[in-house]
Amino acid sequence: MAMKMDLKGIIEQMETGEQDAALTALQSYNREMNHCFTFSQEDEQYREEGKLRKLLGELVLSFLNRELQPSCQLACLETVRILTRDKDCLDPFLSRSAMSTLARYAGIAVFSTATPAHSQPGEGQAEGEGGEGEEAAEASSEGMEEASPSSENADQEVIAEALKSICNILLHKQTGQMDGWQVIAADLQLIKGVAERLKQCHDPIWNHEVRFFDLRLTFLLTALRVDVRAQLAQELHGISLLGNHLEATLGLSWADTLETARAGLEDVPPEQLPPLSRQQIELAMEILKILFNITFDTTKRKVDEEEAAGYRHLGAILRHCLMSHADGEERTEEFHSHVVHLLGNLPLPCLDVLLMPKVQQGSIEYMGVNMDAVNMLLEYMEKRLDGGHKLKETLLPSLNLLTESARIHRETRKFLRSKVLPPLRDVKNKPEVGNSLRNKLVRIMTHIDTDVKDCAAEFLFVLCKESVSRFIKYTGYGNAAGLLAARGLLRGGRDSGIYSEDEDSETEEYREAKAHINPITGAVQEEQPDPMEGMTEEQKEIEAMKLVQMFDRLSRTNLIQPMQLGMDGKMTEIAPEDLHKLTHNPLFPPEPRQEPVNSDSEDEAQ
Repeated sequence: MAMKMDLKGIIEQMETGEQDAALTALQSYNREMNHCFTFSQEDEQYREEGKLRKLLGELVLSFLNRELQPSCQLACLETVRILTRDKDCLDPFLSRSAMSTLARYAGIAVFSTATPAHSQPGEGQAEGEGGEGEEAAEASSEGMEEASPSSENADQEVIAEALKSICNILLHKQTGQMDGWQVIAADLQLIKGVAERLKQCHDPIWNHEVRFFDLRLTFLLTALRVDVRAQLAQELHGISLLGNHLEATLGLSWADTLETARAGLEDVPPEQLPPLSRQQIELAMEILKILFNITFDTTKRKVDEEEAAGYRHLGAILRHCLMSHADGEERTEEFHSHVVHLLGNLPLPCLDVLLMPKVQQGSIEYMGVNMDAVNMLLEYMEKRLDGGHKLKETLLPSLNLLTESARIHRETRKFLRSKVLPPLRDVKNKPEVGNSLRNKLVRIMTHIDTDVKDCAAEFLFVLCKESVSRFIKYTGYGNAAGLLAARGLLRGGRDSGIYSEDEDSETEEYREAKAHINPITGAVQEEQPDPMEGMTEEQKEIEAMKLVQMFDRLSRTNLIQPMQLGMDGKMTEIAPEDLHKLTHNPLFPPEPRQEPVNSDSEDEAQ
């Protein structure tokens, strides 16, 4: 009840219209509520307070459309930030005029709608030309400059508070009214305003908080609106803009066309570079998230030479990110996670930048190529695999990236094969038993999640150059059957991938044990007694008929679906009538049903 009385008192002070009274009341409210992020929604008191908070929001917005001293501007925007945490009190802030007011104080208004009395009409009308963000920020306090000049820091506090409020509103995307609010945000061209300030990434005047919430707002806009995503990527040249921003954030210099270094530390090996600061990591991760949003469909379309050059430039920066670390392992893992997700969006031919840096002392060299980045990706993938938690979300991005890199880059594939599928020596244990990376990957080839097991199988299949015999050698036929059935390769052969010729060297241990390896399990198996030993041919036939009849009964009750291997290497159903014929005449199995010829079916063994 005390809070209810406080709100009423604050509202009464605001309704007087006096700045000093309003300032004192709002500062008191802000201090008390600054750390309140949750609001009880079940009692009558909450509903009453909700009505009062909405009224307070309306009064604060009316104040923001007046000439205010900087301290009162800041107090009003702090109150807006607190009020917008409650999704049930957003109504006052969902109008076009409210959004325009907040955008102006944030310094990202592109054109004037519901212009405050102290703003010059018509400022910022030009779309995307010449510093609209700065003009809007100046306009927000221009009327009071002579009476109470604001410091640069105070201006940036105002900008930051306005940005936080807009971000809070966008975060409540589940609210029914938010669709209309997002349309208003897009219509007001907020992305253009914030992009203008992002261009000033090399300008030291902007503090960390403004930079961070500029990026957070950009991320939210691109996450919620497909049209904003496309606008930033194409019209506003988002790849180049954000790549430059990431480069400036990390303080990079270019040792070569596509080879980066930390400015001032060009001669320091990557593993000896100091960790990136907390602020650098925060900004970099926001940039990476935005870039992920606007490159989401890149791998699904062709890119021209100019775009490819831009992606290679970005890829070189991402390689540096991959080789950098934060202050703390957990933070580094999070940072690298965003890097890996974004690398997965780049056009596959552009991933050659991961191999371009010169081999230096301490580098991992393979076939004369620097494999530091590929090795880092492999180690990252194995950590996710060992973690075993939410493999679909944590493992698949890195595993997919390594698979596609190996498919298109010969050196990468050979290096990964040397690490994951070295010459086979352990033939006594099944492929899924053990602690090697091969064992771990084979184990998840039978994972309950189809996407996880398919991705693991695809990775190993590519490392085997899509050779069925080699794939079975390293995984066992039982583990490999799922992928082979999906590809129509159960009869053997090779898929249609294009790979260089190289020898599959066999170890002495493998050659000696090869004749005793069970191809189903992929391991040496002790000889088992023959269960049909001593039976006559007639007895064997009777047992076979019993088995077929059991299949027939289970099939008729729909407990199983009998299958047979077709001539195309794919599994096809056995029709009930065919199975019934088989129970009466086992010497003449049903012929595989002929499927219509599919012009796209090019997966036959060659």
